[in-house]
Amino acid sequence: MSGNIELLNTTLAAAKAENRAALIAYLPAGFPTVDGAIEAVKAVAAGGADIVEVGLPHSDPVLDGPVIQTADDIALRGGVRIADVMRTVREAHEATGIPILVMTYWNPIDRYGVERFTAELAEAGGAGCILPDLPVQESALWREHADKHGLATVFVVAPSSKDDRLATITEAGSGFVYAASLMGVTGTRVSVGEQAQDLVRRTRATTGIPVCVGLGVSNADQAAEVAGFADGVIVGSAFVKRMLDAPDEAAGLEAVRSLAAGLAEGVRKR
Repeated sequence: MSGNIELLNTTLAAAKAENRAALIAYLPAGFPTVDGAIEAVKAVAAGGADIVEVGLPHSDPVLDGPVIQTADDIALRGGVRIADVMRTVREAHEATGIPILVMTYWNPIDRYGVERFTAELAEAGGAGCILPDLPVQESALWREHADKHGLATVFVVAPSSKDDRLATITEAGSGFVYAASLMGVTGTRVSVGEQAQDLVRRTRATTGIPVCVGLGVSNADQAAEVAGFADGVIVGSAFVKRMLDAPDEAAGLEAVRSLAAGLAEGVRKR
């Protein structure tokens, strides 16, 4: 069974045709529970998210700040497994019809088996993977199997990336490029800053695929700012924090749905 890279491509193209950026939400699998995470994906989609990244919880999440680390710890203590991540992708995609990617560090895939992981993700209806710690020069095996199963390979670029390095990364990637707006870990910021705009400009000079910005966006005004220069706005910690702060699961689901609605309005203001 083929994965949903084409759905990802057409979703991003449709947002561009509407003269707006796509809203991409991140939520960890297994948080607060496996069922709760599936409902959270449904909630952000109902609020207006175009695409969702499902995080595969990891004990050493080098890109993720304290908010997502806390959620990952809750998920891991709850016993979340890769099978639960696949179930989250499957049920969320079936319920919403939107593209669902998995964001994961490389070690769990390596241990699970690249062929097994890509085949199961495609069968679940996944659109691809974001792989923040997989060096592009070591990605040939992954890309071979991802291409075979119709999955996007999304690499992360940073403000420190030199132009020739950006070209190497974007040539190997597909779906979109994840542009980290600043150096550091995920988390909300007061300002996303000019660094992100410069990175998008330099990345676009190397590729025709969409460039989406993450790290730091937490409200509609910031979403509108980033939507002014990027093809997609990625929001993670702000959603997770709403769920962590909620008194119960129902309140958490309403909080993330409401945040998605505000952000969806923001990306349409550019």
